[in-house]
Amino acid sequence: MQPSDSTSIIIPSIDIGSIYDQIVIWWPTIVIWAKAGAGLLVGLSIPISIFFVIAIIYSVERLKILRKKQALIYDTKVEEAFEVVPEGGDIVLAHRWENVVKHIDSPNQNDWKQAILEADMILDELLSKMGYRGESVGEKLKRVEPGDFKSIQDAWEAHKVRNQIAHEPGFTLNKIEAQQAYHLYKKVLDEFYYI
Repeated sequence: MQPSDSTSIIIPSIDIGSIYDQIVIWWPTIVIWAKAGAGLLVGLSIPISIFFVIAIIYSVERLKILRKKQALIYDTKVEEAFEVVPEGGDIVLAHRWENVVKHIDSPNQNDWKQAILEADMILDELLSKMGYRGESVGEKLKRVEPGDFKSIQDAWEAHKVRNQIAHEPGFTLNKIEAQQAYHLYKKVLDEFYYI
C-alpha cells in the first residue's frame, strides 16, 4: 500500500551555511562570556579554597580533641603483651602482705591504719599490672568495667576507708572497721590470685 499525498512525510532541511553564519556572528559574544565565566570561577575558587582549608584544619583539631575524650572514656585498659616480674617479686609481695596481716592483728589502732594503707598500695599495684591507668587508686577504679571485676564494690568500700585514714585528721578506726576493710582488700586481691 502506498501512502497517500495527504499523509506524505516532510523532512526538514538543515541549512549548514546559516548555522555557520550565526556562530560567526555570535562568536565574539561567546568568547567574552567564556572569559567572564572563567574569571568568575577563578575569583570564586580562591575564597572557596581558603574556606575549605580553614574548615579542614578546624575539623582536624576538633577531631584530635574528640579522640582525647574518647581515649579517656573507652581506652580504659591497656593490655600488656607480657608481664615482667622482677626476680623475687612474689616473695616481696608475700612479705608485704604478711606485714598487713601482722598490723591488722595488732592491738594498736595506728597499726590497723598502716595495714589498710599498705593493702591499698598493693591494690594500686594490682590495678596498674592489669593495665588500668590513673594517678590514684580512685581514678583507676573509675575505669574498671563491672564485668572485669566481680569485687569492684568491695574495692571501693575498702578504698573509702583508706581515704578517711589519709585525708581526715584525727580519724578514729575501731578494730571491727579495720578488719572489715582488711577482708574487703583480701577479697579483691584473692579474686585475681594476687596474694
